[in-house]
Amino acid sequence: MKQVLISLFLCISFLVHAANEGEGRVVINLNGTWQFDQTIYAFPPMHFTRTIPVPGLVHLAEPRIEDYDKFFKRADKVEAKDQHNLYNIDYTPRYSWYLKSVFIPKEQQGRQGVITIKKSQYVTQVYVNGMDMGTSMACYTPVEFPITSALKFGAENEILIKVGDRVWLPSEAAGGTDKEKEHYLPGIWDDVLISFTGKVRLNRILVLPSCAEKKLTVKAQLRNLNPAQIFFGDAMSDSVTLAISIAEKLSGKVVATKSGRFATKRDNNSVAVLDIPMEEFTYWSPDQPFLYVATATLKMADGVSDEVGKQFGMRDFTRKGKFFYLNGEKIILRGTNVTLQRFFEDPDCGNLVWDKEWVKKLLVDFPKKLNWNMMRVCVGIAPDFWYDIADENGLMFQNEWLYWQNHGWDDQIRKEYTDWVWTDGNHPSIAIWDAINENWDNYIGNSLIPELKKLDPTRVWDAGFMANDQMAMDEMDEPHPYQGPMPWTSIPAFDQNPYPLGNLDFKPEAIQTLDKSSSAQLINEYGWVWLWRNGTPSKLTVDFYKYYLGPNSTAEQNRDFQAYWMQLETEWLRSDPNAAGVLAFCYLANNYGYTGDWFIDNIKDLKPSPTLDWFQHAFAPAATFINLTDERYTKFVEPHQPGSTLKFNLEGINNRPVAVNGTVKVKLINQKGKSVSTQGYEVKLNSYLRTDIPVSVNLPSIAGGYILVAEFTPEKGSPVISRRYIRVGKPAQYSYFDLKPDI
Repeated sequence: MKQVLISLFLCISFLVHAANEGEGRVVINLNGTWQFDQTIYAFPPMHFTRTIPVPGLVHLAEPRIEDYDKFFKRADKVEAKDQHNLYNIDYTPRYSWYLKSVFIPKEQQGRQGVITIKKSQYVTQVYVNGMDMGTSMACYTPVEFPITSALKFGAENEILIKVGDRVWLPSEAAGGTDKEKEHYLPGIWDDVLISFTGKVRLNRILVLPSCAEKKLTVKAQLRNLNPAQIFFGDAMSDSVTLAISIAEKLSGKVVATKSGRFATKRDNNSVAVLDIPMEEFTYWSPDQPFLYVATATLKMADGVSDEVGKQFGMRDFTRKGKFFYLNGEKIILRGTNVTLQRFFEDPDCGNLVWDKEWVKKLLVDFPKKLNWNMMRVCVGIAPDFWYDIADENGLMFQNEWLYWQNHGWDDQIRKEYTDWVWTDGNHPSIAIWDAINENWDNYIGNSLIPELKKLDPTRVWDAGFMANDQMAMDEMDEPHPYQGPMPWTSIPAFDQNPYPLGNLDFKPEAIQTLDKSSSAQLINEYGWVWLWRNGTPSKLTVDFYKYYLGPNSTAEQNRDFQAYWMQLETEWLRSDPNAAGVLAFCYLANNYGYTGDWFIDNIKDLKPSPTLDWFQHAFAPAATFINLTDERYTKFVEPHQPGSTLKFNLEGINNRPVAVNGTVKVKLINQKGKSVSTQGYEVKLNSYLRTDIPVSVNLPSIAGGYILVAEFTPEKGSPVISRRYIRVGKPAQYSYFDLKPDI
């Protein structure tokens, strides 16, 4: 009998060993439909009456949650409002409960199971088969707990997840508030999975390229799941081999390998670092988003304990002086902003954020057409697959934490920001870590960022409005040169010092500071001219549109004005040779909110407004812009005398690394669309410089409204249009031709 037991023991040991040695990591994806319900108190519901998709937020539950109509209001009219208090709530805070039954194969017995919830907000607690596995206040980084002790192998297992409400988020949590949000929707908003490994797992992998030094640095967090020492003399650590294999993603060709031996502390995280030479490689860039895969294999004495693959790109993104450099070459950033957390409270949001085809159209199709290479994920980050899409299609991100009005306690900020870098730091699309929006924090700016810069030296850090007089490591600043009558600006005061829309030499204090600064200046917000998708002003711009268009302007008038304003402001900011980049605000936001975006009707259709159509010209890498104050909407400009001569400059800009040659046609178009004056120029636009091109136009003798057009056609490329409305004489009424951006 003893021999039989020994044989049986050896057989079981062999099966467990085989699972450890042969499988590496086994992942069970828990995405899909879960049972769901909500309770007022922190006790699970007696019965689940709803279902919900994961990932998603609570608004996707069916049947709808009780307060759905309070979260999503379709306003009949806009009311001017400039901010909202987080605690002024109009709904009942509830706990949200997710329930799923998961079969765990018998073959995984003897291995270590960990549940991962990539993103969940706000305060997440996990139960497995009735056992409490842990609680986390992290909202934007993975929530992870070892769950082996609670699992039943070869059987169904009950996974119960409780998610709290935003108003209950602990004070120490690194989750800020957004004064332009009114509803913070809770829920599990990224992937959920259970993974099985050996006793030591690859908790995080950070692949850091250095193209200049022709190497990779791979950092690994090794999570040892063996119990800590109990008795004197027990093992305190385990020895492991970490092997890294680098392969081209598409071809699978292995281009480099490296391995090393490391000690891992039991029941703890240890860090292993390997430097891998990369003598030959293909750069990652927006024009050529070439990807590699780093496969990390962790081996113990009994075989493979874990194996993880991470895609990455070989690219250097650095700051030198006032500008950014990609792979050693100067790059001027052009793009926009996405406010995803605000979009969550949009009545038309639905499941679009998790619809990969819709996201690809948003992140790839429009940006490529509009000459954008950068997007700021503003006041809140995105689901993981958004960054994958950007990696694969050549879009760069300024990745901003939801820090605006408050942030939590320093220790918790350090914990969450550090995990943020470890979690998202493989994406070549993430070029800038953005710690703060429009605020200051001495701990973040002067203690945490220098520490995280050592963890990831391959990216630039932004710290909101902290400049070199507030922080020692000021790599870049984010000027927000909003113009026009703001809610806190009186109209008489504005009339005394009006904004000369279209004057490319206008130098308010924000631009003077930009010009004088020694740090890179990325203008990542401008354009106080937001509309809802039905063409009405947003909560912040009601008085703005009244000032320029009067109280009864139509949706079409508003959209045309917005497109013109955004085109001219973009030309103004891009004409400043000291600007390291220009990102317009805002590409995606909450309809019926404080700001707005540049789409029309239901956002699922991504139907562009005229603003997006004109951005194709305003963001062209090489262009000639008319340097002349608008005369249609700007109230203080006197009309020109009929038959007089109009003198002005075209400002040539060129964001390319080589000079661009082309021709410019300057036309004057009357209200019927007929060109009454045309002249042409051969021009050369030098790389990264502003080129002044003097122009003289004889104005017609007939009074009226005209459009001055400069059409630049490079030797290789499509025409780029700049325009200005001008007034000639004093007719009873000025009318203007409706010029389309594809003329």
